[in-house]
Amino acid sequence: MTLPQLPSATPEALAASEQLVNRIKQAIDDAGGWLSFSDYMRRALYEPGLGYYSGGATKFGEAGDFVTAPELSPLFGACLATTTAQVLQALGTGDVLEFGAGTGKLAAQILTELERLDTLPRHYYIVDLSAELKERQRATLQTLVPHLAERVIWLDTLPVMFNGMVIANEVFDAIPCALVYRNDNGALFERGVVWRDNVLAFDDQPMAQGGLHDAAMALDLPGDYLTEIQPELPGFMASVGEMIERGAALFIDYGFPAMEYYHPERRQGTLMAHYRHHSLTDPFYLPGLADLTCHVDFSAVYHHADQHGLQLEGYVSQAQYLLNSGLTARLAAVGADNVKQYAPVAAAVHKLTSPAEMGELFKAIAFSRNLTLPTLLTGFERGDDSYKL
Repeated sequence: MTLPQLPSATPEALAASEQLVNRIKQAIDDAGGWLSFSDYMRRALYEPGLGYYSGGATKFGEAGDFVTAPELSPLFGACLATTTAQVLQALGTGDVLEFGAGTGKLAAQILTELERLDTLPRHYYIVDLSAELKERQRATLQTLVPHLAERVIWLDTLPVMFNGMVIANEVFDAIPCALVYRNDNGALFERGVVWRDNVLAFDDQPMAQGGLHDAAMALDLPGDYLTEIQPELPGFMASVGEMIERGAALFIDYGFPAMEYYHPERRQGTLMAHYRHHSLTDPFYLPGLADLTCHVDFSAVYHHADQHGLQLEGYVSQAQYLLNSGLTARLAAVGADNVKQYAPVAAAVHKLTSPAEMGELFKAIAFSRNLTLPTLLTGFERGDDSYKL
C-alpha cells in the first residue's frame, strides 16, 4: 500500500512507538500468537505512558492529528450549554459530567455559557483515562475560566448515583472495536493481529461462540464483508444508565444507524487511523502516534441505552442539533460588519454544519431518566431521525 507523504515523527516519538510495538508483540506471544483487534486497539490507544491517549503527543488542533468541534469554535460549547441549562433548570440543581474532555476547551465553553445563563452546576466532573490530558485540561480551565476552575473535579470512577447532565463529544469512536469478517460461504471470522515477517499483520480466526458471535450473527452480514463491533459499548451504556438517577445524557459523534452502517456497499468497514491531519487505512502505522477510530453504530447505542432504562429524547444530525440550539443567532450576534472577526467564526460554523464537512456525518443523540420537561429537549425540536434507529 502506498502511503501519502506524511510528516516525520521525532526520534523520541519513534522510539516510544517502537517500545509500544515491542509490548504489543509480547502481548501477542502471551496470547498464543494471535491478539484480538480490540485488544490491539486498546493497547495502541491506552497503554500507560505509550498509547495514543496516554502518551505525550499533541492530539488536537492544527499541531495535532485532528480537529474536534470545540477546537473550531466556542459556539459549539455554547450550544451544548443551552441543552445542559434546560436539564439543570428542570432538576432545580445538579451536576455536569463530561467523558473524555480533550483539551478542556469544551468544559470551559460550557461553563462560560452556563454562567451567562445563571445556571452553573454544583460540580463539573470530568472522567478521562489520560493523565497527560487531565493536566492539559487543568491548564486550559485555569487559563480560560480561572474563577470557575474550582467547580471542576476529575474522577477515576463513576458516581454511584448522578443527577444532572452527562456529555460525551467524540468518545464512542475511541472505544476499541473488534473486526468481524463473513466470507462468501457465510462463515464468521474474527480478524486479529499477529507478528509476521517482523511486522504487525492481520490474521483471521474462526469466531468462537459467545457474545461477539451472537452480535455478529444478529447483523445478518452479506458475504465477503468486513465490519466492526464494539464489545465494550454495552458495558459503557450500562454504566451510564445505572449511574443516572435523574437527568440526561448527550452524545455527539460520527456514525450511522445500523441500516446505513451495515449497508452492503460498506464492505470494508469504517476503521481509520489519523496522523497529523491525514486519514489512513493502515491501523499499524506508528502505533501510539496515530489515532485509531471506527464510526459509531447509533442503533446499538440506542439499543443498549434502552436496555438500561434510558429514554430516547432524540437523534439528529450535528447540523440540525446546532441549528436547533441557536447557532445561527449566535453567529449573527458576532456581527458581519467586522469582517476580520466574523470571517473565521463563519468558516467554523460552515465546517460544523456543512453536509460536506461535519454537519451530516456527525450525529447527536440524547437520553433521559426521570426527567420532566415542559418542551422537547433543546437541540432535538426539529429534524428528528429517531425512526432510523
